[in-house]
Amino acid sequence: MSAYIKWFRELGIKDVSEVGGKNASLGEMYNALTPMGVNVPNGFAVTATAYRAYLKFNNLQKSLEELFKNFDPNDINELKRVGKTARGMIMKGKVPDDLREEILENYSLLKKEYGDDVSLAVRSSATAEDSPTASFAGQNETYLNIKGDENLLWAYKMCIASNFTDRSISYKYTHGFDPMKVYLSVVMMKMVRSDMGSSGVMFSIDTETGFRDVVFINAAWGLGENVVQGTIDPDAFYVHKPTFKKGFRAVLKRKLGAKEKTMIFSETLETANLAQQFTKNIKTPIDKRMRFSVSDEEILQLADWAMKIEEHYSEVNGHYTPMDMEWAKDGLDGKLYMVQARPETVHSQEKLTQFEIYKLLQKGTILVTGNAVGEKIGAGRVKIMFSMAEADKFEEGDVLVAPTTSPDWEPVMKKASAIVTETGGRTCHAAIVSRELGKPAIVGAKSATKILKENQSVTVSCAEGEVGKVYDGILKYEVEKVDISTLPKPKTKIMMNLGNLELAFSLSKLPVDGIGLARMEFIINNYIKAHPMAIKHPEILSETERAMIYELAFPFDGDGEDFFIKTLSEGVATIASAVYPKKCIVRMSDFKSNEYANLLGGRHFEPREDNPMLGFRGAARYTHPRYTEGFELECKAMKRAIEEMGFDNIHLMIPFCRRVDEARRVKEAMIKHGLGDVPVYMMCEIPNNVILIDEFLKIYDGISIGTNDLTQLTLGVDRDSDIVAFDYDERDEGVKKMVKWAIEGAKRNKKYNGLCGQAPSDYPEFAEFLVKIGIESMSLNPDSVLKVIRDIAGMESEKGIE
Repeated sequence: MSAYIKWFRELGIKDVSEVGGKNASLGEMYNALTPMGVNVPNGFAVTATAYRAYLKFNNLQKSLEELFKNFDPNDINELKRVGKTARGMIMKGKVPDDLREEILENYSLLKKEYGDDVSLAVRSSATAEDSPTASFAGQNETYLNIKGDENLLWAYKMCIASNFTDRSISYKYTHGFDPMKVYLSVVMMKMVRSDMGSSGVMFSIDTETGFRDVVFINAAWGLGENVVQGTIDPDAFYVHKPTFKKGFRAVLKRKLGAKEKTMIFSETLETANLAQQFTKNIKTPIDKRMRFSVSDEEILQLADWAMKIEEHYSEVNGHYTPMDMEWAKDGLDGKLYMVQARPETVHSQEKLTQFEIYKLLQKGTILVTGNAVGEKIGAGRVKIMFSMAEADKFEEGDVLVAPTTSPDWEPVMKKASAIVTETGGRTCHAAIVSRELGKPAIVGAKSATKILKENQSVTVSCAEGEVGKVYDGILKYEVEKVDISTLPKPKTKIMMNLGNLELAFSLSKLPVDGIGLARMEFIINNYIKAHPMAIKHPEILSETERAMIYELAFPFDGDGEDFFIKTLSEGVATIASAVYPKKCIVRMSDFKSNEYANLLGGRHFEPREDNPMLGFRGAARYTHPRYTEGFELECKAMKRAIEEMGFDNIHLMIPFCRRVDEARRVKEAMIKHGLGDVPVYMMCEIPNNVILIDEFLKIYDGISIGTNDLTQLTLGVDRDSDIVAFDYDERDEGVKKMVKWAIEGAKRNKKYNGLCGQAPSDYPEFAEFLVKIGIESMSLNPDSVLKVIRDIAGMESEKGIE
């Protein structure tokens, strides 16, 4: 048994102290998970014992200890000097003969297994990394495509020297580690030929919100370092764990990344200059940029592995352990491989019952947008930096703006109030470090260094969904700290309204009984962007419009209908996932004709109306010749979300249904489109819905009262008109009588009744009125939920309602 070399088959998670987190985890996966179908390339660890032997052989231990005496890690100039000196001392050393011999002998065994031409990934594995609170992500070096004895030994020395990179030293002090007591083991494993395939990072949890029900995957063409280092905008995918485990195989959500660069191998000879790069970046061809870098089948394979890995590590650790993983697809054999797994270090430490809600109290001019990292808000003066050479100008509380922030920048990042970079995805090292530091960050903010100005005051908001926004000026915001375990549980069901799927995962923390109104208009407007009839009838469109729709549908092989159905179904399913398995009521589209006309190609299909509010909208469209094919696409999307994706918590709702005969026609159309077994409710928002409630409820399975339209139509007030706004009031006795009759009608017919309007949030007395008449549920805007839960529970308690 060698003290210097341990093969993966000899290692497990218990061996962190000898081979570091990365090696121990690779051994754990190789032994425990390859029998379950998880592919892990073979390799070996050069141990921490070997590291200590290297220091001893070269008489470096005392010299290094002396170097760190009286060291101030907050002094950036001193940090640079000490780091450079320490690395130089190690690189000048010689690999002891016995260690050299063992490394090369085991390299020969890898060549026997994979062929003489095999190249290696040589990666650092620190004995403190992948601890519960510190991932050490990107703190030490990795060298790819290593071939030849001398190159391998050089890469080994570079890895152990990287124990003293400036960023690694700073990171150790930040997390309470003594740099002289963190030892470096080195991974030497078969290189997966992802230079000819694709690769990326995945988490068994949502990285920004801690939502536990999803696997999050980033992917790009070529080697994974571009994704890890955040130098490109990768593809992003989510898979929903609960429905996957029930046997439904579907991608929950996807986003096409720009994937500007592809990292490939450089052609290197064994005799080449050892200091040269073994990899290089090339521009990604446009057709590959416009396509996803992995197939749906591969995404689902990776998600399956992520769940198996999470379950295994949770069992080994004796508690829930979400995982941060790296994967690669070999372009030669076409197979996927896992190349790293470590515990996620941010959300795994949070208490599930406690969370903070950041909320902007002002709005300002949006200067830049990108991918939000975290859910916080920060503000300060902009400091634009292109390298760590400019670190001296950065002061505590400044906003760091840079093309990219590699982990070298950690000493500056920890002083920032917020971080903005022009490149990167949510799984890059900079994003991981920002989360660990608790800093709001926006990555992939195009042209930020050009648009934002030095010393400009800005507010960086990551509290408005997946899109992070940089606002001009210092805006007011508040932070609400909530412990859900202290909230009362009212008898009246409290649900939330939601249209913006970007907020779904963050809002999953709210203690609601489901979603009472999910609006699909946001998805159509922001993700599909094209009129449904324009997708069905491209021959009517202009050449420019056809080209624009083809570009939108390009990742779906140019199939416009497939693009529409998948995008809408995945958007709605994402919203439903936030409360799964609780009820999610999805309203079919309720654009007005003027709003539909603004969609791509919409001008060819929409009438011009003087009063669209009372015109061609809602149920009237669904069976009308001008829109029947569009409604069919909507129904196909909902059928896919329910039957193929497994979201049986989705119930559907028909808006603005004027007459009983119209209700009957729409229900028949839905049955024809395969939705006969799905519960269908009606928006009760027209006085005729109340007057003929018994007739409507012979067709539909329940009602949700829309107080906005019901108020305007009961009082004859245009809710969009400022001049008569004083007459618009949901508390009017006539409106309340309509609401009471509607609820009584639903109860009489033993059907679901609820309300989805703003009135209970704005007027406590209206909420009290609803409690008195025994409404089943109220659906509110998310920012009102916590307050109304407390109010309703108090009212019920006073009235003796259990």
